[in-house]
Amino acid sequence: MNKNTSNIHNHNSPSDSQHRIEKREGMVIEWDAPIEMDDGLILRANVYRPDAEGVFPVIMSHGPYGKDLAWQEGYKTTWDIFSKAHPEAIENSTNIHQSWETVDPEKWVPDGYVCIRVDSRGAGRSPGVIDCRSPRETKDFCSCIEWAGVQPWSNGKVGLTGISYYAINQWQVAALKPKHLEAICVWEGSVDYYRDGTHHGGILNTFQSNWYDMQIKTVQHGLGENGSRSLAHGGLVCGPETLTEQEMSKNRVDLGNRLQSQELINDWYRERTADLTEIDTPLLSAASWGGQGLHPRGNYSGFLNANSKQKWLECHGLEHWTEFYTRYGLDLQKRFFGHFLKSEDTGWNSQPRVQLKVRHIGEKFIIRGEDEWPIARTEWTRFYLDTNNFTLDKTPLTESTSTSYKGMEEGATFFLPPWNKEIEITGPISSKLFISSETTDADLFLIVRLFSPDMKEVVFQGTLDPNTPIANGWLRASHRKLDKEKTMPWQPYHTHDEKQLLSPGEIYELDIEIWPTCIVIPPGYRLALSVRGKDYVYSCSTNHRLSNMKNTFTGVGPFLHDDIIDRPKNIFNGKITLYSGPDHQSSLLLPIIPNN
Repeated sequence: MNKNTSNIHNHNSPSDSQHRIEKREGMVIEWDAPIEMDDGLILRANVYRPDAEGVFPVIMSHGPYGKDLAWQEGYKTTWDIFSKAHPEAIENSTNIHQSWETVDPEKWVPDGYVCIRVDSRGAGRSPGVIDCRSPRETKDFCSCIEWAGVQPWSNGKVGLTGISYYAINQWQVAALKPKHLEAICVWEGSVDYYRDGTHHGGILNTFQSNWYDMQIKTVQHGLGENGSRSLAHGGLVCGPETLTEQEMSKNRVDLGNRLQSQELINDWYRERTADLTEIDTPLLSAASWGGQGLHPRGNYSGFLNANSKQKWLECHGLEHWTEFYTRYGLDLQKRFFGHFLKSEDTGWNSQPRVQLKVRHIGEKFIIRGEDEWPIARTEWTRFYLDTNNFTLDKTPLTESTSTSYKGMEEGATFFLPPWNKEIEITGPISSKLFISSETTDADLFLIVRLFSPDMKEVVFQGTLDPNTPIANGWLRASHRKLDKEKTMPWQPYHTHDEKQLLSPGEIYELDIEIWPTCIVIPPGYRLALSVRGKDYVYSCSTNHRLSNMKNTFTGVGPFLHDDIIDRPKNIFNGKITLYSGPDHQSSLLLPIIPNN
């Protein structure tokens, strides 16, 4: 424990032996502050506040990753990568109070903010049953916001920020309209539990159940002595009591079974998806170009569909955690919250409605402001698949051709000719394919790829995987039904409320959503579309892996679709035929951005 500490108040009464307060690292810290829920359960929060008189705005996060678990202890490989690449981002902090995907209080408290981290129900030092993204958990979060708004050190204004889970649940709680919530910064946070996360195009994504095993069960309340200890205070991260595995299993939802047994959207998925029309809080939505597979779809959807009159979109690259903590990201957040929580003149009034870090080859980014998303001056350009020559042509085809592949194999790749000038692709992408299957279903995996003049594939740093292609899209053919009101030419919107099985050999029209992206393509480079029957694999894979993930990364990070129950070979490994020509104009729609 740091020597620069002083115990100023201890709650050692039988009624609350956990809550204690001390001064250290220039802050007043309350460990395990109790927040009572409407059903009587006590959640535990760490409160980091200025060592000064007065009232201050609150920056809060609420989630299941263990508020007392240091980033470098719980997520070692990500910390090693980040701290080595961005040493300036961890300067002027002991970093012992830095937890995964939340703010470092040592970077915020000196600027006059109170930082609060709450262990959600059933996680860390908060008892109860873990039920991630459930209405119960969201209601708890709302209660925590209202509690923070009336504390003697609070100015009554609460802001939310954080990455991933700590971003996702901001959408959900903001829809409940807590009166003390003044602003939210949703940094890489999905919205739609089904479409963004659990089932890509109706295909089960095994990341969710693996994540539950690796990142939730490992910090469940009740691990006690079997869990980690805090780097900051030496106490147990997962509560003072040690429960048996049988006792702990009763205190968590069996997420893997839920996902595997619920193929179509139902009320369980809907109640874990925020109603964006109910959100009116000032909003900063920060998306990542490299986040194919989880978050960015929600960031764009949230920005477009939230009813907030004051809302901004920011788009960046690099790893999932990086820009949140760099000087760029920290400055962006502090200007946003300084404006809305402190009424300071931070220059936020002149912030562009959409701020893009436009991506170039070699992880080079150039900041540019825009007025809207998708960009109004986009030249939506359709290219047609030629299944005979395996090309993408700008003019519709006049001859009917087809190509076939096994349903769980590599498939086919279609190339554009090399660009003769620099071209920018920024925005959402879509594809229309005409296919038949020799079975009653088919899974389509679409990958937008980039190749150098010597035909070497160019990949990018994704949020997790260092070898990420430009963009991904997915669709299970039996889930092809569209919501006509929500579908746009650049974003098909599938209902996922019924299965429409295929008649073997019959040709079907499929509209497939490909997630938004950004890349400036140099002259001589060429774009390609791969239509596959399985997840993309980068041919020069580096076997990258993170300590908190189950699988080695081969191009799509942990976002795999390899559940044998969801994808039985007798259904999904049948022959797939892809058609092109005058009656079946399979195509790719690209957002080309002209120079200003």
